[in-house]
Amino acid sequence: MATYGGSSAASGSRTNGLAIASLCCGIIGLFFLNIILGPLAIVFGAVARRQASARNGAGMAKAGIILGVVDVVLWLILLAVAANNGGFSWYVGG
Repeated sequence: MATYGGSSAASGSRTNGLAIASLCCGIIGLFFLNIILGPLAIVFGAVARRQASARNGAGMAKAGIILGVVDVVLWLILLAVAANNGGFSWYVGG
């Protein structure tokens, strides 16, 4: 049987999984759990950048690092706003 197409997915270059994880943690960290996902995005991105010579994904790793820093800065801003407004409080009732 003849095969169509120039290459298969197995023989092509693959993106570094840590770069993908860094980018995902950075994006999700903008909305949820930014104090946890921000540092994870930075660490995953730094490790992926060191492995960038072996695998593709250096751009994704850099974007993940940047988003991780934005996540941490966003958390610090939210913490400062909460401290100036008397902290967090939950009001339940009528």
